[in-house]
Amino acid sequence: MERVKVIIIGAGGRDFHNFNTVFRGNPRYEVIAFTAAQIPNIAGRTYPHELAGPLYPDGIAIHPEKELEFLINAHGVDEVVFSYSDVSHESVMHAASLAVASGADFRLLGARSTMLRSSKPVISVCAVRTGCGKSPVARKIATVLKREGLRVGIVRHPMPYGDLSKQVAQRFATLDDLEKGDCTIEEMEEYEPHIRSGHVVYAGVDYEQILRQAEAEADVILWDGGNNDIPFFVPDLEIVVVDPHRAGHEVTYFPGEVNFLRADVLILNKLDTADADKIEVVRRNIHRHNPGAIVIDAAMPVALDEPSRVRGCRVLVVEDGPTLTHGGMNFGAGVIAARKFGARELVDPRPFAVGSIKQTFENYPHVRELLPAMGYGRQQIHELEETIRNVDCDLVVIATPVDIRRIMNIKQPACRVTYEIEEIGKPTLKEILQDFIRETSARG
Repeated sequence: MERVKVIIIGAGGRDFHNFNTVFRGNPRYEVIAFTAAQIPNIAGRTYPHELAGPLYPDGIAIHPEKELEFLINAHGVDEVVFSYSDVSHESVMHAASLAVASGADFRLLGARSTMLRSSKPVISVCAVRTGCGKSPVARKIATVLKREGLRVGIVRHPMPYGDLSKQVAQRFATLDDLEKGDCTIEEMEEYEPHIRSGHVVYAGVDYEQILRQAEAEADVILWDGGNNDIPFFVPDLEIVVVDPHRAGHEVTYFPGEVNFLRADVLILNKLDTADADKIEVVRRNIHRHNPGAIVIDAAMPVALDEPSRVRGCRVLVVEDGPTLTHGGMNFGAGVIAARKFGARELVDPRPFAVGSIKQTFENYPHVRELLPAMGYGRQQIHELEETIRNVDCDLVVIATPVDIRRIMNIKQPACRVTYEIEEIGKPTLKEILQDFIRETSARG
């Protein structure tokens, strides 16, 4: 039987997982290529044969998504599989239109096809957009479970931006492991806070291997999601974070809306900084689309390690990169902190940007008087460092989840923003987790 020719369009994460769970070793299909979007420098690589399996002795090439139409026509592709996250419904359908116009079918893979089942209880933390506050929620859950005497295996959504053959199944227990793993800023932002809290983080490319490794060391698996993707594992408790700064996005972005509809618990975050009318929009959408979900109201107050240094200063704010870029935000915790503590001016870094940082501003024109901490590889980290060094400012306000002073030399005085989730009223995360622990213990 002639094999179905497939292209998987992705962003270096969900695409590989979809291949591993649905297409690898399946003689019905021939995956012609992956395409890459959103993330810099991930096209031009090859998904290696060690991961691709015996049907692909030469591996599978990864092309830029702009080549999709050419690839469909050149190879007579039958099916395009959409496999990345944090995109508007409109963007998904534009991709579908291009595929269908070129003669291919367009496919979205669902939870039943792609979620792996664990032998241990699984809690997932996902969101409706990137930058909603998943990481503080995941950290708090891990801490609560640890205080209950449980070993927590934190499995992070993939960010395999380096040598894929070396990132099959990774385990990070110490800060030295981050150095050994040649981690990008984006990886360190997710792994380091967990490690500093005494937790082990697992990540990589092959999540069947990763899951089994985590199960051997943990009583509970905590899925720490990326962007607004759905979990890779079958969750026993699905917790989803919603951001009223982007009210309405919970029902207009893919696959964030999937998370919104599936959630057992919805955390309505950032109530301390969001407008009341936007909060009400989200509450109405919850009532309309997922009325059975438990709702936790939460704030995410910002703090500065040296707040007195900000007042009256011209400051450069460095924010989390993905939140600003494909997350679509034009401010973050750093801007909130700078204004809260009396900064005189937010210095525009665009005239000082170099290399790929300059290109980032061109690609995302909504990002203005703040600097996204892009660091997808050593060269980009160097360009971020050079851009910061070039900026004429009194103070650098660092609002990235990882303290970038640890990995680069910042010549200007600097202070750091931190933020953690705080529940407002009842129920709390601790109460919900205690109920979960009792129920899972009763099931044996």
